[in-house]
Amino acid sequence: MTDIAFTTPAGERDAYLAQPHGEGPWPGVVIVHEIFGLNADMRALSDRLAAMGYLALAPDFYGGGTWWRSMRGALGELETGSGPFFDAIDAARAWLAADERCTGTMGLAGFSLGGGYALLAAARYPFSAVSVNYGEVPDDAENLVAGACPIIASYGGRDRTMRGRPEQLRHVLAAAGVEHDVKTYALAGHSFLSTQGYPRGVASLAKIMGMSAGPHAESAEDAWRRVDAFFGTHLRGQPSLSS
Repeated sequence: MTDIAFTTPAGERDAYLAQPHGEGPWPGVVIVHEIFGLNADMRALSDRLAAMGYLALAPDFYGGGTWWRSMRGALGELETGSGPFFDAIDAARAWLAADERCTGTMGLAGFSLGGGYALLAAARYPFSAVSVNYGEVPDDAENLVAGACPIIASYGGRDRTMRGRPEQLRHVLAAAGVEHDVKTYALAGHSFLSTQGYPRGVASLAKIMGMSAGPHAESAEDAWRRVDAFFGTHLRGQPSLSS
């Protein structure tokens, strides 16, 4: 596990690279972080993907700017569908695919804010599979998923901010003929794959918003099992390592 830097059209970005044990090469997975940026939680999720047999790259998409300004910019780009954040996703994909430790077959996994980006990236960049985790689904999603790679998505049933999104996503992906696996976990809330809870002040706000945010181990284990099987099929062309 190491920190690296890669080049984007907007300049260098730092990233965390998690490498599986054993001998490569391995398929690559780019991780798109939550609204909090590249923190210990995102590094832990990257380590989890590496343990599943993927060369996992988690960039700092905020580029070292202040959190508030970077967060507002990221939300704005997600709404407009273009900007440096999107450019950095493709730059990270290209960097990882070209690394000698990577097979060149690429996946993408996004969480919360990153889940929204991952959904839009699925039809925009040459990924072979995308994991959308409690990510926003835009109202015009049917216009944005045509030609997308296979998508697996997970949502928490107690997360009121994502109410109706799983059903909407399932509908638009089916209509577009995109292979998909969308599941809602009734007992989980937002960020249930997280290994840590939200910071105290943010946790209070999330509670007011009805997110019921935080880890839910049982739901997380099943979601990871599904991701492992889905990525195993589409990135390795064979059953998952844990099957």
